[in-house]
Amino acid sequence: MHKDAIAELLEVKHQTLFNWLENQEMDKWQKGPEGKWTTGQQALHLLQSIKPLNDAMSMPKFVLRYKFGKSNREVRDYDTIVKRYQERLEDAKGMTFGPSQNMKVPNDEDKHYLLNRLKAENKKLQYKVKKWKDKDLDNLILPHPLMGKMPVRELVMWTAYHVEHHTQQLTEHY
Repeated sequence: MHKDAIAELLEVKHQTLFNWLENQEMDKWQKGPEGKWTTGQQALHLLQSIKPLNDAMSMPKFVLRYKFGKSNREVRDYDTIVKRYQERLEDAKGMTFGPSQNMKVPNDEDKHYLLNRLKAENKKLQYKVKKWKDKDLDNLILPHPLMGKMPVRELVMWTAYHVEHHTQQLTEHY
């Protein structure tokens, strides 16, 4: 997928999420289905997922290459990434990784802040994707807690799907 198309996909998936979150009643921000994250926790989780990617893409590329290496395979397409993620999710059986473990429940005052931060991180990621060279998007790899090491281009495509996945959960169950 071309980097402009990836940036547009990020925009579309995030805008769908933002529209849903902004139209949701405030009293539902701290509520969720029994045993599941609240709406606020879902938003916080998405922020905790996109921020490390932006941070990594802000580092010098030689540092990323040294720390994580280079890809040894062709970049997978969007549908393949989605399928692999769904398979890995099924295998993980609801496990939570990284900063989303033992997550606090954001209060009502956090809603505006979290949405603004998520919007800013999304715009930042779109900008970085467009500015990076194709060879760097395809060859530099970063670790994903569930999927393993992935080329940056795949990780950005996964980020778009990840937002869609959580938006779908929110619209169906909240």
